[in-house]
Amino acid sequence: MNNFNLDKTDPKKDIFFIGIGGISMSALAVILKNDGFSVRGSDFKKSAMTKELESKGISVSIGHKAENIDGAGLVVYTAAIAKDNPELLRASELGITAIERATLLGALMKRYKNPIAVSGTHGKTTTTSMLSHVLLAADLDPSVLVGGVLPAIGGNMRDGSNDYLVMEACEYSGSFLKFFPLYSIVLNIEEDHLDFFKDLDEIVKYFRDFVALIPPEGAVIANFDDDEVIRATDGAACKVVSYAINSKDAMWTAENIVFDNSGFANFDVLANGEHFIHAELSVPGMHNVSNALGVIACAQILGVSKENIKKGLTSFDGTNRRFEYKGMCNGAKIIDDYAHHPTEIRATLNSARAAAKNGRVWCIFQPHTYTRSLKLKDEFATSFSNCDYVIVSDIYAAREKDTGLIHSLDLAEAIDAQSHNAAYIKGFDAIAEYIKQNVKVGDIVLTMGAGDVFKIGEMLTE
Repeated sequence: MNNFNLDKTDPKKDIFFIGIGGISMSALAVILKNDGFSVRGSDFKKSAMTKELESKGISVSIGHKAENIDGAGLVVYTAAIAKDNPELLRASELGITAIERATLLGALMKRYKNPIAVSGTHGKTTTTSMLSHVLLAADLDPSVLVGGVLPAIGGNMRDGSNDYLVMEACEYSGSFLKFFPLYSIVLNIEEDHLDFFKDLDEIVKYFRDFVALIPPEGAVIANFDDDEVIRATDGAACKVVSYAINSKDAMWTAENIVFDNSGFANFDVLANGEHFIHAELSVPGMHNVSNALGVIACAQILGVSKENIKKGLTSFDGTNRRFEYKGMCNGAKIIDDYAHHPTEIRATLNSARAAAKNGRVWCIFQPHTYTRSLKLKDEFATSFSNCDYVIVSDIYAAREKDTGLIHSLDLAEAIDAQSHNAAYIKGFDAIAEYIKQNVKVGDIVLTMGAGDVFKIGEMLTE
């Protein structure tokens, strides 16, 4: 239970963010600064985000040092911050309250009339962004917290009115159990973050506990194409609003789905079997038809008009690092995508195959974390069948240390055993050079992963 009250924070003292340059932490820092709080923080290196924060009058210390904490009245940190972090230790010594980012997010949600949390293993950023476009089209002045850069709001956050807050709800380490949503979209539930969760049953239990946070007057908008989502929402105290592409038993469904040459869908939306709207998307793939159904169902509950729903959906053409066009190399398109889970990879490659037409699809895949690479190795092996060539780079460690149990070469061999199309290449320079020598006009090259693999695309399009 999250009992933290932001309004009881001493206004004369700073709120200090450890790791303030992160995509979510930076957004929270800006919102609190705009609300009149004194905010500063630290990060281990300079970045575009730390420069942006400093331009807004937020002081950022580079490097984590104990003395940075002095004078703070509240310390905020993420689950990724080590327990022996010198700033965290100093806060404890001085008796300064230190809370996780998720606790602060939960406290922030209480300030809004309609807090909407988008949850699920995949698609949170895209769906949060899509819903934000719809609310913007309706001139509802939403506040937005999104885990990527959304061009429509000029970054990763929008500080709007206190009527609507649209944000992502991540299940990792049980963070979303500290939230206070009135509405939530549950997109899907699969095995992931297995460095924290024991198995799929435990993940479903966490989602069930998350749904239980929604009050009776609220609603959960649930993807009934996903059996685990059905399990997690069964018996919910709040209203369950179902949507599905493949199940006609859901309240919201789609039919007459047609894809254009770019892989963008247009389709009829049915509410309880009755025609509601004809929707046109500007992002590719069947998975986005599903995401759109969840957004439409949520928007209808919020009272958004049919015209504004249609307008918002059509205006959304993606976020940075979600099937983002980067440029050309030897007549081949370079596209970057954040996909790092087997299901996401399949969906992204399906979109790439549709867009490539007669060209070849190349995928430069950067595995994300050793735990995920090891535990989902067999699933990764079968995820690249809709791809002509796969190059596997070194594993991006993120918060983890190399256990020696898995290497990118192991993944490349597992993929190649299934699809006969994969190889491991060490180093971004070598990968970029190989691509330059082998791609042809009409090919599509995907840089894929949640780490820094996008840098290869930048090298190819310079």
